[in-house]
Amino acid sequence: MKVVGIDIGNGTAVCCLLEELPSEPRQFYIDRAIYHHFEANANGDPKRKVKGIKDLLALKPDIAIMEPTGVNYQKIWANVLAQNGVEIRLVSHNALATHRDHLSLPDKEDETDSFALAHYGLENLNNKSKFLTIREQPITRIRELCLRLEHLNRVQNPIINRMRQDLAWQFPEISKRSVYRNGYTVPIFYRWLAGESQSKKYDKEYAETVGLGLTDEVRLHAKRLCDLQREEIKIEQELDPLINDPRFFSYRKVFTEFRFGLRHQAILISQIYPFENFLGDDGKPIVVFKRSTKNSKNSHTKRYLSRRRFEKMLGVAPTENSSGRQKSKKIIGGSSLCRKLFWQWIYTRIETPNGRKNNPILRELYDWMKQDKFNGTPIKLLRMKVASHAVRLLFNELVNELT
Repeated sequence: MKVVGIDIGNGTAVCCLLEELPSEPRQFYIDRAIYHHFEANANGDPKRKVKGIKDLLALKPDIAIMEPTGVNYQKIWANVLAQNGVEIRLVSHNALATHRDHLSLPDKEDETDSFALAHYGLENLNNKSKFLTIREQPITRIRELCLRLEHLNRVQNPIINRMRQDLAWQFPEISKRSVYRNGYTVPIFYRWLAGESQSKKYDKEYAETVGLGLTDEVRLHAKRLCDLQREEIKIEQELDPLINDPRFFSYRKVFTEFRFGLRHQAILISQIYPFENFLGDDGKPIVVFKRSTKNSKNSHTKRYLSRRRFEKMLGVAPTENSSGRQKSKKIIGGSSLCRKLFWQWIYTRIETPNGRKNNPILRELYDWMKQDKFNGTPIKLLRMKVASHAVRLLFNELVNELT
């Protein structure tokens, strides 16, 4: 069995091919391991003695082991290898770091990582639970589209802020006005500012303004916003049929009860589908009993492993790091996009009266948030606690709906 470990960079890959586990890994890494350097093109560059993707395929690996390095760097290598019959397996960053330390390898380098990946793959060849689950193609596409929407949102914010500052002296009557897109149409406000559409309403207001008049810079900002929002609309039109797939109906039913919007539902689906991955072989949440260390009596405490894994995936589960009397908890890992999602959702749905109106779940979360025991808790910490509590409720509702 030929296993190749691939450490991927920006258009480059460093590979190490192993066919059997060395008896002394560290010495083998230093003395005998052979490393191959490739660039993301077909034939490489013979003049620079650089190899290409065809040279990687010439190694004829059976399994390729790599880290999940995002949707850009890894995509081309994984697709080409998979199309040529090579099985792809992914290893988490933490698991690779632990394995590298276990092998007592030197400082982190591309060659070190490629050898550690290949060794990890061979050592766990018959234990697929040691590898990350590779998402199905629709889920992968949903995640890509969500990341693009998030990028476009970040790009628009500074443009909008700059335009509002300019409007404060050019057209102050509308500088603080909230502008929202409704459906798949760019707001008339931006189209009017960009000179793309006519509006009697804004023409009348502009004729009576006390401002100094609109400049070309503001119109250019508005034109950029129109282009960015059209790109957003195009992405949403592709995203809409994907998340309306019948297999997601039960998920979206629960998300709607929590009043998650279209984008938030898509992000959640891309992270937790299929929900069965969080459950045991019997299709039920995994719960184990562990002897209590805080009670002198022979008592046990419940550990909700499935729910904990769910919280970890969504980026709201704190990891304990205690030593002696010093105890601390910190959120490590999980989806940063989901953490932002819950922050926005708490701010707009739970903390505002209209957001939680006529919704028992959101009302319950608001009452939980306002308990006396949380008096004086910093707002950032409190919102994180609410997010964690909300994810537990979400997990329970998904269990009830899907199982």
